[in-house]
Amino acid sequence: MTDSPTPPGAPDAPAATTPVPTKMPIDVVSDVVCPWCFIGKRRLEKAIAATAEIPVEVRWRTFFLNPWVPREGIARRQYLETKFGSVERYMANAPRMVEAAEAEGLVYAIDKLVRQPNTIDCHRLIRWANDAFGRAGQARMKQRLMDLYFTEGADLSQRNVLVGAAPDIGLDPARVAARLATDEDEAAVTEEAEAAQRAGVDGVPCFVFGGVLAVSGAQSVDYLAQAIRRAHEAFSRRLQAGEIDPDRRPY
Repeated sequence: MTDSPTPPGAPDAPAATTPVPTKMPIDVVSDVVCPWCFIGKRRLEKAIAATAEIPVEVRWRTFFLNPWVPREGIARRQYLETKFGSVERYMANAPRMVEAAEAEGLVYAIDKLVRQPNTIDCHRLIRWANDAFGRAGQARMKQRLMDLYFTEGADLSQRNVLVGAAPDIGLDPARVAARLATDEDEAAVTEEAEAAQRAGVDGVPCFVFGGVLAVSGAQSVDYLAQAIRRAHEAFSRRLQAGEIDPDRRPY
């Protein structure tokens, strides 16, 4: 039996569609003033590029590295003495971080840092970037704030610095200034940071791959790439079994 020809004027048969694979979420718990988070972000980006066959979505999650720092920030020297006991003790380990940043194409200009900021407003700004431009905008704002702090030595406690960063990724500076003058989303970012602590996150960066594998610390690119592959296998199985909701925060 042969197929009958399609009658003239009849609608074409619908083309077969290929289902779009579900992206594996990578939730990264970090703060913009954490040097290993600065380095870890770049290493993760390289690991994702090395595993381009695996579709992922990076979601930046709030963490307050120094919640005790007042809203207006403090002098860097005071911060180092309070947290590490002395400036010298911190500086003894600093070259390793500076060299690690340089190896990833980043600049950690440690001599430019004169203020230690409180970062709650930074996380609000990152949240608003996500609201406006999705995960790509969130990542751009995260990177811009880290560059301002580690490379340019900017004081991220200063509202004018944050307002100045807004147009760098396409946000309206006047609108950002107005929102920063309120308490909008302070509770939301604080809840996210506290949720990470309740889940046991006490060091950052912390990478949660697909809700099935957590990796702590700025691990090597190869290590992170292997983690992506391992996690994706488990994530795919659990997703197919209906055991996981990729849209939910994993903690």
